[in-house]
Parts: sequence; C-alpha cells; structure tokens
Amino acid sequence: MSAASLHITLNGDSHEIEPNITGVELFADNKDIIAVRINGNPRDLYTPLHEGDVVESIAIDSEDGLAIMRHSATHVMAQAVQEVRPNAKLGIGPVIKDGFYYDFDVDEPFTPDELKEIEKRMQRIIKSSQRFVRRVVTEEEARAEEADQPYKLELIGAAEDQISAEEAIEVSQGELSFYDNVDRDGNVVWKDLCHGPHLPNTRFIKAFKVQRAAAAYWRGNEHNPMLQRIYGTAWPSKDELKAYMTRLEEAAKRDHRKLGAEMDLFSFPDEIGSGLAVFHPKGAAIINAMKDYSSKLHETSGYSFVQTPHITKGGLYETSGHLQWYKDGMYPPMHLDEERDEDGNITKAGFDYYLKPMNCPMHNLIFKSRQRSYRELPLRLFEFGTVYRYEKSGVVHGLTRVRGLTQDDSHIYCTREQMRDELKSLLEFVLNLLRDFGLNDFYLELSTKDEHKYVGSDEIWEEATNTLASVAKESGLELVDDPAGAAFYGPKISVQARDALGRTWQVSTIQLDFNLPERFDLEYIAADGTRQRPVMIHRALFGSIERFFAILLEHYSGAFPAWIAPVQVLGVPVAENCLDHVNSIMSKLDKTMVRSEVDSSNDRFGKKIRNASKSKVPFILIVGEEDMNNNAVSFRFRDGSQLNGIAVDTAVEWINQAIDSHALINSVDDFTAHTDAHAE
Repeated sequence: MSAASLHITLNGDSHEIEPNITGVELFADNKDIIAVRINGNPRDLYTPLHEGDVVESIAIDSEDGLAIMRHSATHVMAQAVQEVRPNAKLGIGPVIKDGFYYDFDVDEPFTPDELKEIEKRMQRIIKSSQRFVRRVVTEEEARAEEADQPYKLELIGAAEDQISAEEAIEVSQGELSFYDNVDRDGNVVWKDLCHGPHLPNTRFIKAFKVQRAAAAYWRGNEHNPMLQRIYGTAWPSKDELKAYMTRLEEAAKRDHRKLGAEMDLFSFPDEIGSGLAVFHPKGAAIINAMKDYSSKLHETSGYSFVQTPHITKGGLYETSGHLQWYKDGMYPPMHLDEERDEDGNITKAGFDYYLKPMNCPMHNLIFKSRQRSYRELPLRLFEFGTVYRYEKSGVVHGLTRVRGLTQDDSHIYCTREQMRDELKSLLEFVLNLLRDFGLNDFYLELSTKDEHKYVGSDEIWEEATNTLASVAKESGLELVDDPAGAAFYGPKISVQARDALGRTWQVSTIQLDFNLPERFDLEYIAADGTRQRPVMIHRALFGSIERFFAILLEHYSGAFPAWIAPVQVLGVPVAENCLDHVNSIMSKLDKTMVRSEVDSSNDRFGKKIRNASKSKVPFILIVGEEDMNNNAVSFRFRDGSQLNGIAVDTAVEWINQAIDSHALINSVDDFTAHTDAHAE
C-alpha cells in the first residue's frame, strides 16, 4: 500500500485501500452485493470512500438490499411510463411492504393494456443495463431541471418538517441530487430527482411484476389533485416472485370481505354508512363465541366488568387530551341541552357531546367515583366498549379499519411497586388467549414517544419506556422498535401475530400511562395514610373485535375450529325418510348448545354433500337407512374423509368434547387423534 492509502473498517475488520477505490472494486467478486452502508447510511457502490469510514456490504436479499432494488424499479417504471405517456407528470416513487409504487398525473387512467406495455418496456430497460448515476445539484439547478414537473417543484420548496417518510427519498438529508439513467454509450436517457441509493445498474432487478393501477390523492390529501398510482413488486429471484404472487392469490381467496359475503357473516349497508358493519346471525355467533370465552377468562383473572355510554360531554376529552391530540379522528360534536326563551336568547348554555373514541376517560371516572384504598389495587376494569372513530374514506377497509368498533378494553390501576409484575402477568394473559384462538407465532413491538405529540415529563416517559422494554425482553420474544409510534399519553407494547400465510397483524396492545392519572387527579390511600397517584395500564386484547374477527376469518380461510364456527354441525339426510332421525340428533345437540343446521331441501343427496363441503362446517352428520335402523350416524369432515356407523350418543359426546377442547379438526385422522387423546 502507498503512503496515501486509506484506513477503513470493512464488515467489522480493519483494511487499507488505495485512494479512489469504491464499493464496486471492494465487492467485484460478489455479485450479490449491490450497495454499501457507509458510517451507518446506505449508499451506492460508486460512492467515494474516505479515511476512517466504516463500510458494510448490503446484499440484494437483505432488507436494505430489497428496498434499494425496489426503489430502483420505481425509476425504471417511471421511465417506461413516460415512454408510453410522454406528458405524464411525476409524483413520488417510494418503497412499500413487498413492493413499490409511483404516482403520475395523467389525462386518463391507465388501461390494463397500457400496464402490460409498461411491463414490457421495463423489461427492455432492465436488459439494456442502464447505470444509475448520482449527481448533486443546487436548489436553483434542481428547479431549472424540473421546471415542467410541478409536483417535484413542490417537494423542492417544502420545509424538512413538511416532508413525509415516503417523500424523503426525493429531497431529504440536506442536499438535492438527481439520478441519471445512463445507457451503454454513456448517454443520459432518463433522470429523476432522488436522494438514492440505487443499484449499480438495471440488470440487478432480477424479477418484477407490474400489479395494478389505482387513484390516489397527491401527498395523501383529498384537497390535492387526484393522481394515478401504479403498484409493482420486485424480488431477488423468479422463484421468490412466483412464491409471492402465489401468496397474493391465496390472500385474495382468504379476503375476509369476500368470505364474509360468501358465508353470510356481515355486510356494510350503504344506508348505515361507510365503515359501519352489521353482523348477520352467523357472524354474530362467532362474535358471541369470542366474547363468551374472553369473558370467562377475565372473570377468573380478577377483572371487574363495567359498562359506559357511547356519548359524552366534550369536557371529558378536554381533560384526557383527546380533543387536543386526537380530534381529527373523532366524529364532529353534537351541540345539545341548550335552552332559549321566546325571543331566542340563550337561557341555559348547551354542551358539545361527542361519540366516544376511547373508553379510558370513562373508566377513570369510575375509579374516581369514590375513595380508593391500596388494598383494592390492582383494580382491573374491563368492558366490551363500542367506540367511534372518523377514519378517512380512503383508509376504511372492510373490518380491519372501521368507524365503529368494539374494544375488549381493560384499564388496570396499580401502585408503582405492582407495575412490573402486573405488566408481566398481562403479557402472559394476552399471549395465552391469542394461542387459544389459534395464533402461535408472535413478536413484540415497542412504540416510543413522538417528540412532537406527547404529554407529561421526559422523566416519566423514560421510566415507562424502560419498564415496558424490560418486561418485553423478559418474555423471550423478539422485540422490534417502533420509534415515535406511541400514543400521546404513554409508550406501548404491541403483540404482532403472524397468520397462516405468514402475514403480520398487530393484535393486542399494552400501554403504560403515568399521565392520565395526573390529568384526572386519580388517587388512592396508601398504607401510610398518604394520597398516592396510581399507575394506569391500558390493554386491548383483541384490539377490536371486528378487526380480530377479520384476522381469524383470513387465518382459517373461514374453516374455523368447531368452538367458534358459526355452524358447528350440519345434518344431511340421504333421503326424506331419514329427516326425522337427523332432527332427533340435532335436538340432542341443541340441549348442549351446539350450533346446528339441517339441510332439509329437496336437492339430490350429491348436491347436498357438495353444498355441505362448501359451507366450511366442521362436522357434517350424514344419515342413511342403515344409520337410521342402527340409531347411528356417519361423520364427514372438511377434507372429505368419513367415519361411518357411529352410535348417536357417542357422536354427540365426541362433538361436545371437540368443541370444548378448541381443537382444529379437519379430517378423520385429526378426529381420531383427538378422541384417542381424550380417552387417555
């Protein structure tokens, strides 16, 4: 090495390199390395290195590598779009979960044929091996180059605190830059305002797919122009792309909105309003099963059930802080109780009433309704409380994002000394109940203070955050940080559950709150006779019943375990003369509260069986002449397998055992394994 050599740290080891060497040379023998992290910041392989730099390689299949590849694909897509629609104005092209999108201002929406053409042109661009070359510019130069791009000009002029995370890829980190797409002859064939980083060249985009187009407001604001958004995805290999598309197909089959209609579970009547669901008898049966089981567990775990109204005076939410921090998510007020004389003069002032968005302020009033002693703590209040949140129309989505939702809401009031043990037992309680519903793959997320949206002192927030983090780590589950994701009154742990397709859903939350007890002046009498402030723990186990319903519906693809299935047993007579025997069996099941139905239609037996198989009912009981003569019944399971000639009383006993055990039984093998285990 020469005297002018540079000392760097490369993937944890010290190295000396010649000046002017970049990541391109350092990783020339490893084609999976597509970028580097220099002093913690992702950068292009072409970025110059300096004395003392800490350099880490970024592989294409890593989280950062995938994001870089997908963002590079957005540039390729935008280039292809402007070939198809030369007058298209460019919005932004960020990376999202499993893919990317780019927004365009065009005269007409994109057609399916155009999307196919855009994909073909992207493929040609990728094969042409265009290089992504970064070029730093001044603001004046950027404005000159983007003179015909109004949306880019708006971003250039926006202050740093006005830029969203999605927009930050364009103009963040204090300097402006373009990325030029340079062909093999060195010609700039396209460019885009972007901070990067990007792939070395387009051929590193191994497998991609243009998925769909949709309308989207510029910067997510309904007062802004409506743009056209094209979504796509990209993966390190064709096999991974194929696997992803297969997962999407399976997810579409499991879409709770589709299954909800097919299984007659719920609907969203236009006459009621957006985001407000009604549950049909079968859907309500599932809801009741969820509530009943949850209620039993809470009853045996020291919770006191409460009930609160759906509306309240606005002053309650001024005290809690919701009107300051959450008003945009609340329904508008109703001004009531005002009285006027004959001349129209106000003789009694009215009040603004609000539909409640949260149960916690009302639970605080219950705590405060009388003097409390330390002997009553921890006090655990529980409610299935319906709340109302004014979600924007573009955000409302089936049962997963609604405007009226029922929370299995609990608020625990305890002493500082009880706080840690209560949090540990709460987390264990939550995880065990989720497992009972068939979710077993979890990790935890710790949401911390938003520096621009919080109440209380930094010291209190630090204590609350450290306590939650400690309890989360002791659980042994993976803990992921969610910076600035907390509510305004305290940090939280979120339980993230993976479903049968490996998708992640936020389910339960546990929030530690020192602030609302202060705002509501909550007190208890301590052992020494002094008045002390309790700690408040917010806990929603399902999150909301509606959303958890949707998660379970998609997780099981409608084929619920018998204990929560809307119809647990379906009776199918082979012939009309068998109907009375079927009804007698159902009468026995009715006495044990089993949810049953009988197919008494005039359809042929073959059609009845086909319909029964589509119904997703756990147990189909078939009765023919021989069964009727022997006081027996035949079991048919979801996979089409059967058990024949089972005595009626034995069948009733087995069904009740299976329901009580919460077992998921889809076949003869599942059933015999369950009954054998029960016999032991």
